[in-house]
Amino acid sequence: MLLKLYEKNNNPADLQQVIDILNDGGIIIYPTDTMYAIGCHGLKERAIERICQLKNTDPKKNNLSIICYDLSSISEYAKFDNNTFKLMKRNLPGAFTFILNGTVRLPKIFRNRKEVGIRMPDHPIIQELARLLDAPIMTATLPHNENEDIEYCTDPELINEKFGNIVDLVIDGGIGGIEGSTVVDCTGGEAEIVRQGKGWLDEG
Repeated sequence: MLLKLYEKNNNPADLQQVIDILNDGGIIIYPTDTMYAIGCHGLKERAIERICQLKNTDPKKNNLSIICYDLSSISEYAKFDNNTFKLMKRNLPGAFTFILNGTVRLPKIFRNRKEVGIRMPDHPIIQELARLLDAPIMTATLPHNENEDIEYCTDPELINEKFGNIVDLVIDGGIGGIEGSTVVDCTGGEAEIVRQGKGWLDEG
């Protein structure tokens, strides 16, 4: 199912439909400030397992990521020191994934790795959904083969053709980007860029 959403003035019933799907353990595809992503309610373990299976991801070997609405909600699900807080405050919302140590508020599937990726995309649609859900949204890149045309990951109608039968909803927020987020590991005290993506880190 394809649902058109806009950067502002969305029909509350449309937004509520997305929230209901997430609360029911459904999987959605949505735009971010980088690429389209696949995600679910970040506290519903079965839905997270479904995404891991779709992507062939082993949560024991790969960090999982969540989208948080604001910095105070990040502190519920991840631990960080004052310097990391200042760094995130300077750079979020933005095209970054901060790797932090997770807290016990996260489902068990996250605690295999003890770490969690934190996203706060600078994109009004997913920001509004995270605010309305009042819970983290587990997020991952779309399943994608190297030899596939990247356009499949940017055009919501093509995304719906490809994934519409394996997810519960595809949100059409216009054409998406092709560059991933910049990944910043903050688990060792110092911020270390482990993958340069769209975001350029302001270290202050």
